[in-house]
Parts: sequence; C-alpha cells; structure tokens
Amino acid sequence: MEKNIKTIADYSSWQIFSLTSLRVLIGWHFLYEGLVKLYTPGGWSAELFLSNSVGPFASFLKVLSVNQTILMFVNQANIWGLIAIGLSLFLGIFTKPFKIAAMVLLFLYYIAYPPFAFYTVSLPVEGSYWIVNKNLIEIAALLVLFLFPTSQISGIDRYLISGWEKKKNVG
Repeated sequence: MEKNIKTIADYSSWQIFSLTSLRVLIGWHFLYEGLVKLYTPGGWSAELFLSNSVGPFASFLKVLSVNQTILMFVNQANIWGLIAIGLSLFLGIFTKPFKIAAMVLLFLYYIAYPPFAFYTVSLPVEGSYWIVNKNLIEIAALLVLFLFPTSQISGIDRYLISGWEKKKNVG
C-alpha cells in the first residue's frame, strides 16, 4: 500500500497563504506577549497568576508563587519561552519543536484557570468561556499547523531543509 504524501505542489496558493498567515499571527501573539512582559516597567511577575490559580494543579502552582527563587525562574522561563516560540513561528524556523512547546505552555495556562463551571475564579480571566477558551482555541490552531509543513513551504525552514536534503543526496 502506497502512502499518500503531500508535497508543496499539492497545496493551493490560498492554502499556503492561510496556513502561513495563521503561523505568523500566532508567532506574533507569542512574541508580543513575551516582549510586553520583558519590558514591563518594574518587571513582570507570574506571582498573581500562580497564586490565584484554581485548576487541578492549583496547590502546586501556588507553591511556585511563594518561593522567590523558583518564581524568578518561572518568570524568566515564561518570558523567554514566549519570545523564542514567537520568533520561531513568526520566522518559520525550527517550528516543529516550538509548536509543541507552544501547545504545552498554552495547556499549562489552560489548566491553571480551566473554564469549567465548578471552578470559581477571583481574577477576571480574558476570553474564558465554558470549556473552550482562547488557550484551547490556540492549541487547536497550533495542532493544525503542526500537522501541515507550513514552515517548510514558506519559512526559513524551507531553506534549511532543502540544504540538508542537498547535503544528504551529495554525501
């Protein structure tokens, strides 16, 4: 039985444009969020987010907010993770692992404040609806992007992969 493997030629220009636009827009969102946190006057902290979490891992997240050394690490990991993911998706470079990282990070945000009726949230949570919220929607969009080789079609990965293929065929 032969596998049905799609190549760049199998996608219409509108499909490529749509998938690339989605990747770039999500990349911009991550990059923007990271840069805002990096350049917040007086410094940004996840302390309030962690200390008010209500999800199934709330007790663990609250412990992270109390220890200043751990909190400093969480803050830096969040800021630089957002920036790295954003740059990767925006430019289309090394996107496969960064799409996975983005989905994991969004899932952590999702379970910290799950949009379920039995959780009471004391902080206003943007875009939180019953079961589905903006984090879950962005996870789904990233899954679609993960399943389609958008950066291999219209990103820096396109040039890296074609270079690797040429070296592999020569060697």
